[in-house]
Amino acid sequence: MIDEELLNYCEQNSGEEDALLQLIRRQTNLKVLKPRMLSGHLQGKMLELFVKMTGGKNVLEIGTFTGYASIFLARGLASKGKLTTIDVNEELEEMVRGFFNQSGLMDKIDYRIGNALEVIPTLTEPLDFVFIDADKRNYVNYFDLVVDKMKPGGLILADNILWSGKVLAKNRKKLDRDTAAILAYNEKVNADQRVENVILPIRDGIMLARKL
Repeated sequence: MIDEELLNYCEQNSGEEDALLQLIRRQTNLKVLKPRMLSGHLQGKMLELFVKMTGGKNVLEIGTFTGYASIFLARGLASKGKLTTIDVNEELEEMVRGFFNQSGLMDKIDYRIGNALEVIPTLTEPLDFVFIDADKRNYVNYFDLVVDKMKPGGLILADNILWSGKVLAKNRKKLDRDTAAILAYNEKVNADQRVENVILPIRDGIMLARKL
């Protein structure tokens, strides 16, 4: 969605991708299907800073994948903050726990394997920050489950909201279910009176919603 040289410039001037993050990126590309799902360094640093701006006491990530974004989220936490991160793919669990152990942040990370639709209702503490980056067809359901758990001023970020440009009819041959789900999410959040929102054209697009 942006010129590659400009993207490289932005990443080079947005903090350093340290050795652990480089390792996660390499191992994801070597060993995991669909490595393109990995959050990039620019996006990760943005997540870290947003967590810090909210106070970072109670953060939820829906869709851990290989833990790249999780590390940024955990680094943004306050001293006694906690990241709960949920993923359905148990085959990646050993790899991801290994990365979390190397990060030195394992005491701040509650990594759960399971269905987020079932896990989220069990969370009782008010949320400061939520990052949604999982199955697109449940984006609306995830939003409905978390929005009333948010503290005033809390942030909900949803990834892939431009869906490789397919939110525009001219960029798709037909309207598939995932694209329809993204369109429905964007329309829902934009109309929801509980939040104020803006779409950030970073990577594949991020919807930023702030709880009123």
